[in-house]
Amino acid sequence: MSDLAPVPGLRPVWLDDKTKSIMDRAIAREQSLSRLLMTYIVTGLIFMLLPGTFLGVWNLIKISSREAVNSVSPAWIQAHGHAQLFGWVGTFILGIGFYSIPKLRKMKPFALGEGWLCLGLWVVGVTSRWFANIYPWHWRVLLPLSAALELLAFLIFFRAVASHRPAGGAPKPWEPWIFVVIAATMGLLTSLMLNLGASIQLARHAASPAFSHEFDQRYLIVSTWGFLVPMVWGFSSRWIPVFMGLRPLRNHLLLAGLGSNTLGVVAGFFERFTAAGILLLGGAATAIAAIRFFEPATKPAKTINVHASLPIFVRIAYGWLLIAAVLSVWASLAGEAAGISGASRHALTVGFIAAMVFCVGQRILPSFCGMRVLWSPRLMLWMLILLMTACALRVTSEILAYQGYAVWAWSGLPVSALMELTAVFLFAVNLTVTFLLPPIVVTTPLNMTTETDSKSPNQRSEP
Repeated sequence: MSDLAPVPGLRPVWLDDKTKSIMDRAIAREQSLSRLLMTYIVTGLIFMLLPGTFLGVWNLIKISSREAVNSVSPAWIQAHGHAQLFGWVGTFILGIGFYSIPKLRKMKPFALGEGWLCLGLWVVGVTSRWFANIYPWHWRVLLPLSAALELLAFLIFFRAVASHRPAGGAPKPWEPWIFVVIAATMGLLTSLMLNLGASIQLARHAASPAFSHEFDQRYLIVSTWGFLVPMVWGFSSRWIPVFMGLRPLRNHLLLAGLGSNTLGVVAGFFERFTAAGILLLGGAATAIAAIRFFEPATKPAKTINVHASLPIFVRIAYGWLLIAAVLSVWASLAGEAAGISGASRHALTVGFIAAMVFCVGQRILPSFCGMRVLWSPRLMLWMLILLMTACALRVTSEILAYQGYAVWAWSGLPVSALMELTAVFLFAVNLTVTFLLPPIVVTTPLNMTTETDSKSPNQRSEP
């Protein structure tokens, strides 16, 4: 028998050696999972800063200085977009998925080696894609190879988090948010398969590593509205009602919004852009009604260790989602309207997706990565103010400048780009310093519930 183990508030409990061994292994696995997730997050931050945002700023400065949308190579623009969507947000999602999905579904543990192998293949794939677009050195080999590595990494991830049976017997019934995450996962799989097919075609027949404008527009609908948007909805419906103190979900509306969004993605892929925009707008409005973002909260928001403005910025982010959908309808009705369609994509990717990563990421990642506490909630406020202001300036300037409504708007584009670069840099600093801080001592493995809070003598951290 082991020594007497005091439990606060209860009578002493005897733990035999077998129980202690099981607990030690569980704690060790929890720590290994936290290290795995932290590596995914740091990798995503690197993609966000260098191949993603910095290249985007460079592209926009060149466009602004020449006052011409087509003054930058399409391959460079696509390199920036791929690094942001898959290198940054995609890496975050894979890491959070490895950490949280088996816990939320109470599945049997997967082999941690699968998580590290997935990360290695994913990083090589995304980096190779970036180099193939920027430096046309053996791009006919690198482009399809990068797409194949990304698809292989995804398949390893999918097998790890979806193929294991739940621990403890009968499977737990699926909640609506799980259907939304599954739909998003299928959107990611579809995006990666389209990327592989198009990359092979380019390598065989094209003169440059850039997708054609027509295919790129269709591909972006699948990878943004088909993958990223429902993924954010899924995790929003799982965590945000608790964090913001909202009333329970309207589950039927959430699934209806998902259905409308899926139909919109299919319509957009087949170039029915007006119908797609209307369906996407309807899906976004329905999902917002389902999660009750703009309804009064019934409980105090759980903003411990983050800035108290989190509920405000989450609502602003979902407002940008509606704006993005409205602009997509406008762009489809206006015909060749690069400014309006570009503004729609920016409202979606920065105003909605990046803002939600900034909000939810700083709320959950410190807790997941070894029970840490966010370094600076005040810095979180300033980066969100910068991001939202820059997004508003960028969306407005793109419409006015690209559509020829106001020449002076060209000067607003580099200003917005530099503001966004500052915001993402502050985001990276806040998370990096947080990861360098000593963690709260974890004495039991996290159970991933949002109704109960993990406690320490001085802090409470709610996953």
